[in-house]
Amino acid sequence: MIGLAVVLGVAVVADIAAGYYFYNVAVARGKKTFINNDSRIEKHDPQYREKTWYANAKKLTWHETSATDNLKLVANYVPAAKKTTKTVVIAHGFGGSSERMGAYAGLFHDLGYNVLLPDDRGSGQSQGNYIGYGWPDRLDYIKWIKQVIKHNGRDSQIVLFGTSMGGATTMMVSGEKTPVQLKAYIEDCGYTSVYDEIVYKAKQMYHLPEYPLVPTVSAINKLKNGYTFKQASALNQVKKNHKPMLFIHGGNDDFVPTRMVYPLYRADRGPKQLLVVKGAAHAASFAHAPKLYTQTIRNFLARYLN
Repeated sequence: MIGLAVVLGVAVVADIAAGYYFYNVAVARGKKTFINNDSRIEKHDPQYREKTWYANAKKLTWHETSATDNLKLVANYVPAAKKTTKTVVIAHGFGGSSERMGAYAGLFHDLGYNVLLPDDRGSGQSQGNYIGYGWPDRLDYIKWIKQVIKHNGRDSQIVLFGTSMGGATTMMVSGEKTPVQLKAYIEDCGYTSVYDEIVYKAKQMYHLPEYPLVPTVSAINKLKNGYTFKQASALNQVKKNHKPMLFIHGGNDDFVPTRMVYPLYRADRGPKQLLVVKGAAHAASFAHAPKLYTQTIRNFLARYLN
């Protein structure tokens, strides 16, 4: 019995130690070695024009306070070339920042939109010591949306757009009570829930099973940040959405697997459209099929914004 107790005790300690290690890998703020952090703009990049435009655009710096933890958040704002009521708020991906979203900023600027690009908590110029995977951030984005309305007027027409973690953030916002000025959502390659995505990555990257590691890391996140990975569910949030949403996913996505988009699309309660871009890898649908991507977004938004 003593021997068994010792073995069990060692196993528990090992699980907790592993949990804290993977919490630092997956959640704690810091450079992620498994994410491409190269921000150089190469001339052969299919999005060279959009990225170069954003890099050189005159940006206004906006500030906001997070909905929880009283963190100072920062965003870049670029007004449209011509005065307009239309604004897009762009949510960036895991390990990224507003600087990595220049291609999408350029796309929407070309479509005539004001562009707001926040840095999420724990990212870019914003404060915070952990990455929220969209869950606490959903409330922060509602505050950014309200700031757009205050700045541009009550006749504002706002679109929320995001890729990867930003796509999940967009869906997580959709389940909350939002201002009437938020007219539509566009999510690109977001995951069904933080739990599902971490289970998938643990197996794909480390060949680790779901149990006991993922529940342990989730419990550590609950202790530190106040929510479990299963709570952070885009799938549950879109079930409460009644506003228009465009779902986009790459057909060859192996970072957030393509199969995740189908239950999300089916669960959504509002007007909706699905685009799966054949042959596109993760967060690469715009680069892979720029004309299709742009035209789909233009046509979708034309149905819901003036």
